Order: sequence, then structure tokens, then C-alpha cells
Amino acid sequence: MTLKVTKKPSHDHVERKALDSNGDKTVAGVSHVMLSLWALLVLIPLAWTLMSSFKKTSEIFASPFSLPADWQFQNYVEAWQTAGIGKYFFNTVIVVGFALVIVMVLGAMCAYVLARYVFPGSRAIYILMLAGLTFPVFLAIVPLFFILKNIGLLNTLPGLIIVYVAFALPFTVFFLFSFFKALPSEIAEAAQIDGAGEWRTFFQVMLPMAKPGLASVAIFNFLGLWNQYLIPVAINTNRDNYVLSQGIAAYAGQMGYAVNFGALFAAAIIVVVPVLIMYILFQRQLQGSVSAGTMK
Repeated sequence: MTLKVTKKPSHDHVERKALDSNGDKTVAGVSHVMLSLWALLVLIPLAWTLMSSFKKTSEIFASPFSLPADWQFQNYVEAWQTAGIGKYFFNTVIVVGFALVIVMVLGAMCAYVLARYVFPGSRAIYILMLAGLTFPVFLAIVPLFFILKNIGLLNTLPGLIIVYVAFALPFTVFFLFSFFKALPSEIAEAAQIDGAGEWRTFFQVMLPMAKPGLASVAIFNFLGLWNQYLIPVAINTNRDNYVLSQGIAAYAGQMGYAVNFGALFAAAIIVVVPVLIMYILFQRQLQGSVSAGTMK
């Protein structure tokens, strides 16, 4: 007959566990409070802008925090047609859309090669890509202006697309490098044994496995390119090719002292809505990439 002895937890162990539990609850509570305050700081101005976009200018100044007495949907019509926001919107969609597709394809291919293959100069190329992240954009404005002028792409949408691609490429390569580096080599080797070439292995096997990283960097690039103002102002002075940031600035400036703030707020909402839609569409992939990053 054997006796089973159960060791009781010591008093110090119980106290330590209770303190850890209380500490976790305190951290969680403080975190929730801070996140709630941050959410209010973001949502309240956005809600106020949305509400003001349906008001007349006089009503905005008379009762800025009240609901519109008469909902002015005409503000959106004026912003879209009279102010030309519709044309600037489509210019922005074209520029950002083409630039995003090009930079995602080139960035993914470059990051994959640098992460999976070792060849003379690969490390130097990666370091140069990282150096591109540290270079201030405003220092490159003058050289970019003359380069685009010499090749005939100044004040054109294709010229703006090329600059956007060059602007976003270093960050894309840096972001995706770790994702491709962490992918198991056995899967690529198995695909090659099955007869898949390098291109097929990349596009059909390895690239889908990095989908969370692609979604995340796509959102970051979209936000950065959609809200870009300095580059278009410097190299895109043709009013017919204005993007949204330029168009809203020009609309606010040309009205002088007779500013239609309702239409101006409506234009701001038109700029914000695509960003919200983009985030909602890729929200799950973004959360998946964060989870994958924490597990690495």
C-alpha cells in the first residue's frame, strides 16, 4: 500500500499568485481606460465633422455641437461637383491604386529574394533599402522635380505614380522581409520537387502564405499614399491632375473669407471614407498579422 502525499502550496506562493493576479487586473483596467480615452479622442472629432458636413456655415457657428436643423445634403453635391472633389477623387484612386499594386508586387518579390537567397551584394541591397527609410522626403523634392522634368513626366499622373512607388518601396521590403524569412524552406523545396519553377513557387505557394503581412503593409501604404501632400504639391502643379489633398487645400484657399464650411467638412468626409472602408475590408488580415508577429 502506497500513500500519495500532496504538497500544499506555501503561503508565500499563494500571496505571490494573488499579487500577480491583482497586477494583471490593474494593468488591464488602466489599458482599457487609456484605449477608451484614445477612442474618444478619435471618434468625437470625426463625429463632429460628419455632423457639421450636413449644416450651413451659419448654423455651424451658431450651434456647433447640435444636430442639424435641416440636413444639407447639398453640401456633398457642392463638394463633389462645384469644388471638383469628384475629379480629384478619381485622380487619387488612379494614382494610389496603380502605385499600390506596383509597389506590392515589386516589394514582395524583392523581399522574397533578399530573405530566401544569399548572393553577392544581397546584404548591401537590404541595407540600402533600410537607408531609404531614414532619408527625409523633402530633401529629395528638388532632385525629383528635375528628374521628372527631364524625362517629361512632371505634372503627370504617371510621374506621380512612379514617385509614390519609390517612396513606399523601402518600407514594403523592410516589412515583408521578416515574413518571408520566417516561412519554412521545406514547403518551397517540396514545390520544386513537384516540378514548380521559381515563379510558380513564389506566386502560388510562398506569396499566399505571407497574406497577413501583405494585408498589413497594403493598409500602411494606402494610408501613407492616400494622405500624401508634400510630394504632389511639389511635382504635380497641373490643376487637372490634382489629388484629393491638393484639391481640398485649393478649395479652401480659393474661397477667401466666404468659406462654405459645410461643403469643406463634406469634402473631408469624402477623403476619410475610403480609408475606413479599406481598414474594414482588411481588418481580419491585419489582426492575423499582428498575432503572427507576436508568436514569432
